[in-house]
Amino acid sequence: MSVLPAGAAATQASTAPLTLRHAIAITVGVVIGAGIFKAPSLVAGSVPSAGWMFALWAAGGLVALIGALCYAELSSTYPSAGGEYHFLSRAFGRGTALLYAWARFAVITTGSIALLGFVFGDYMTQLVPLGPYSSALWAAIATVVLTLVNLRGIRSGAETQSWLTAVEVAGLVLIVAAALWVATGGGSAPPPVPAAPAGSASIAGVGFGMVFVLLTFGGWNDAAYISADLQDRRAIVRALLVSVLFLTALYLLVNWAYWSVLGQAGMAKSQAVATDTLTAAFGPGAGKLIAAMVAAAALTSINATMIVGARTASALGQDWPALHVLAAWDEARRVPRNALPIQCALALVLIVGGVAFKGGFQAMVEYTAPVFWLFFLLVGIALFRLRAIDGARERPFRVPLYPVLPALFCASSAYMLWSSLGYVYSQQLGGFNAAWVGVGVLASGLLLLVLLRGAGRHPVAGKGGPSR
Repeated sequence: MSVLPAGAAATQASTAPLTLRHAIAITVGVVIGAGIFKAPSLVAGSVPSAGWMFALWAAGGLVALIGALCYAELSSTYPSAGGEYHFLSRAFGRGTALLYAWARFAVITTGSIALLGFVFGDYMTQLVPLGPYSSALWAAIATVVLTLVNLRGIRSGAETQSWLTAVEVAGLVLIVAAALWVATGGGSAPPPVPAAPAGSASIAGVGFGMVFVLLTFGGWNDAAYISADLQDRRAIVRALLVSVLFLTALYLLVNWAYWSVLGQAGMAKSQAVATDTLTAAFGPGAGKLIAAMVAAAALTSINATMIVGARTASALGQDWPALHVLAAWDEARRVPRNALPIQCALALVLIVGGVAFKGGFQAMVEYTAPVFWLFFLLVGIALFRLRAIDGARERPFRVPLYPVLPALFCASSAYMLWSSLGYVYSQQLGGFNAAWVGVGVLASGLLLLVLLRGAGRHPVAGKGGPSR
């Protein structure tokens, strides 16, 4: 085990273990989660016609593509295992970056691993029950096993991700195939529910639908965390663009499959749109198949979240001496040696807590959405700032139509921040307004910043995960 000096990073391009295929698998895997099995019903119910419904999914892909172009410039110019932490630190200083890393590691990443673990456990319990605490046991098993897989090395985690992503995508392709089967007269599908006469779309309805579309596309930005592990600096550009275009096409096809079998009104009324679609094609026994598909999707997202989440913690540890234990980097395996097991331990603590407080715990994590979108907006602004203060740096890729496209990315992030604030402000958690959850996360980060301020850097600047 070693902590990687900054001077060694420049020699790593030829030894970087990941290929374009790995980067795409990690990106696609972290994006496709349980959302595509639920969000289409909510989107279908928010707009007056199928045309509007498909337009929202296409628009979501366009917004993600614009964001991917922005991240492609940042990731190829400043490749680092710290990803967004690294961008924010360069643009706004260590204090802002610490707030982001703290929110991500303490709540967003570890909480997401725990919640995805429960999703995996809930559906695996339908296939192989393990007793009264089956969901939690399956969640813990998945968390520990995938952590051990990733501790073997980034290549091991990435290869596992490639296989899991293939299984996950195959499940969605099966839904499309089921719709084609029904369309050719197969299955026993009832006629689609007739749609109400199309009216005009409302701003509120379109906005509501876009919130869930963009949430379903969320996660493509995590490709930034493996930019320093790719053999070619420009590969991150291709990985982001290919992943977003592939996801857009796949989501449009899956929504077409739902709509073809159930109709828009049927989609809007469905509580389990994928189950209803496959049941129409293959009969009641399709429930087990859906359980396996959702379990695979959750497992894929857990693995990808682990890969990128621990890298944030490692980057945080390299900047703050009091947190240096997080910075330890195993150069032979190219993994954050300490951050991975610490991340696993925190997720297991949350899983244990989730047994008693699952509903409130899930709400707490969901209500940190405004914090996430705030920092997403700051990453967009960081692109403008880094162009201004570091314009002479070589940029293997530049965002086309600058500054228009980055401005659109910032605008979409600001819109999602406003939308998520509106949602959170209307919710209650334990008798308090849920907006205080995000405030509490940021306040705890500010307290940590005060405690760490003045501690200085490590004797050798840049220790921790690889960056170039």
